Amino acid sequence: MSASIEIDNVTKRYGALTVLEEISLSIEAGEFVVFLGPSGCGKSTLLRMIAGLEDVTAGTISVSGNRVDTLPPGKRGVAMVFQSYALYPHMTVKQNMSFGLENIGMAKDEIERRVLAAAETLEIGHLLDRKPAKLSGGQRQRVAIGRAIVKEPKAFLFDEPLSNLDAALRGRTRLELAQLHHRLGSTMIFVTHDQVEAMTLADRIVIMNARKIEQIGTPMDVYQRPATKFVAGFIGSPAMNFLPVTGWKQGSSGLAVTTAGLGHVETRFNVPEGITPEGTTLGIRAEDITVLTDGSAGVPVTAEVIERLGDRSLVYGVLDDGSKFVVEADGRSLIKAGDRLMVSVDASALHLFGADGRAYSRRAD
Repeated sequence: MSASIEIDNVTKRYGALTVLEEISLSIEAGEFVVFLGPSGCGKSTLLRMIAGLEDVTAGTISVSGNRVDTLPPGKRGVAMVFQSYALYPHMTVKQNMSFGLENIGMAKDEIERRVLAAAETLEIGHLLDRKPAKLSGGQRQRVAIGRAIVKEPKAFLFDEPLSNLDAALRGRTRLELAQLHHRLGSTMIFVTHDQVEAMTLADRIVIMNARKIEQIGTPMDVYQRPATKFVAGFIGSPAMNFLPVTGWKQGSSGLAVTTAGLGHVETRFNVPEGITPEGTTLGIRAEDITVLTDGSAGVPVTAEVIERLGDRSLVYGVLDDGSKFVVEADGRSLIKAGDRLMVSVDASALHLFGADGRAYSRRAD
């Protein structure tokens, strides 16, 4: 069973401090949605309000069309998996998973069925008689997820569940969560500040910043078409290059933009009449910049630091005007610190952000 979730103009205040302001969001049944943002943006608070662990100051939350923000946590039909495993150390895995069902008086045979089914789904059947101290971090996290699965909730809520795992285990557990979602078909909401987790798990990402939602979209939507400069800088590694615009001229095919570092660049942006370039920023990702190796003229970049990642190299350099500029090169590149490169940028992949941080759209033709 899965459920749609509707968040309508939700605000959260602690006294005079507002931590979330008029948040509205619709989550479809069976969707995997990730709340992504920096620490302090309100993503965990929003998750906890859905779970019923935080009160709603204003607005409403509904699950499958039924308002739940006035209900206690146990009546909302959701189950939460926390950052800490919160397992009872004196109980076995089986007892940890069945404890909540026993507390509500569920029949023993039904508890047995649910625990065994969840253990099979998570491939932890061989661990049912062990206690948490005898489990690895990844196994403990699976038990915590199993404890949520046995409740057969309408939606699963994950609050940074992978943050206590090492890098290799995080990668494996990400895959397991994606497979779990595919098998169960349940609605899942996952909170993280890790963009890799968001990009690899989500059907849609909700990017949050400073009490607000910045953008909602599929992973590739928010990566390729960021709605704001904040999203463009937060999504992607390395972060997008940003250069201040010093001038522009409207032509028949688009906007000719000038920056001190890149010079004149022909683009296809639409800018409303009367808007000036003051405070405007041009953005370009490292992978949309090509290192010229055939002697062609281009934009000069002086390499400062080379980050070799195997399949690619990242060249952290500086333009002639002093602007920092990151370029992606081939993993076999012999570029070293101090080298002077010539690069070209893909004009079709540029991004333009106004003084208010909002992205301008490109011409469709």
